[in-house]
Amino acid sequence: MSAKIAINARFLTRKASGVDRFANEILRAWLPTQDRAVRAVLPASAPAALAASLGIRADPVGTLKGHAWEQLDLPRHCRQELMLNLCSSGPLALRRQLVVLHDANTMANPWIFSLAYRSWYRMLFTGLMRRAGIVATVSKFSATELMRHVGGRAAARIEVISESGEHVLRTPSDPAVLERLNLVGRRYVLAVGNRSPNKNLAGVAKAAAILTGEDIKVVAAGGGNDRVFASCDLSGSNLMMAGYVTDGQLRALYENALCFVYPSFYEGFGIPPLEAMHCGCPVVASHGSAIPEICGDAALYCDPRDPADIARQVQRVIESTALREELRQAGHQRVRQFTWARAAQQLEEVISHAESGLAYG
Repeated sequence: MSAKIAINARFLTRKASGVDRFANEILRAWLPTQDRAVRAVLPASAPAALAASLGIRADPVGTLKGHAWEQLDLPRHCRQELMLNLCSSGPLALRRQLVVLHDANTMANPWIFSLAYRSWYRMLFTGLMRRAGIVATVSKFSATELMRHVGGRAAARIEVISESGEHVLRTPSDPAVLERLNLVGRRYVLAVGNRSPNKNLAGVAKAAAILTGEDIKVVAAGGGNDRVFASCDLSGSNLMMAGYVTDGQLRALYENALCFVYPSFYEGFGIPPLEAMHCGCPVVASHGSAIPEICGDAALYCDPRDPADIARQVQRVIESTALREELRQAGHQRVRQFTWARAAQQLEEVISHAESGLAYG
């Protein structure tokens, strides 16, 4: 008999981040395949209409908000179902649940985060690794990192459910962003990321200064969270901060860039390089963390700790039409290995194993 499933939909109540993108996209692909009873559970203070995009019944419950709602209200209303937690969080009181922990960044790089933030997530991850019936992550790299920094279960008990980037093609390209940023007819390199030091926009800024003589602008798109993340120096006359952009604007920026640069220090997966590849944008990326696992031979790799090397690899792409075309073609081939349909199939396989008793002790 198939399990009834409850989705922890707290992620719908906040501004979307990378892990929220994962939740939205995998549910968009997985839910239409379901004949199980599935509902979305979210705080009573949130409008039930938030779950309308998922196309399933929404049940607002409880009286609390945020983590307090997730830890205290949510488990009281979902004890008879398999709970899906897709955004690196979940109620510690439940065993009958699947929790996706996207990376071990708060433990691997504690200096990036506030003391309160990293202390909470270390305790949360430790509890979930020991308590949750099913723990999944998004790459083999992240599975290894979770075992190294958190532990608490056999490596074979961490499932891998991948991500994708084809969602970038769902929204029509919005070239108005090029006019707003004065990029029409100009050559530029694109970087995407929030202002976490982990994203290494400081390294992008230093690389941009080295490229000044080439009349190449480096455009950095993305928001930030100064309350959580330490500040980083993004000064540099050749770096343009585009701020938050819509999906359509991001697509236009990818499609018109000479290349996309992604010198992140630490990624559990890395969706932006796949988005760039879908848009035909050559990729220069960090040689560390999960990025080579995702990009394969479809990216030119750089040392993220060496701005001169970042600039050198970008320079190679800028100067060679042949190299740009080679990377475009390799990117088109690479993205075929990562689709949200494939991720949904992986999720379904994990759930089916749980139903047959393979994922519960």
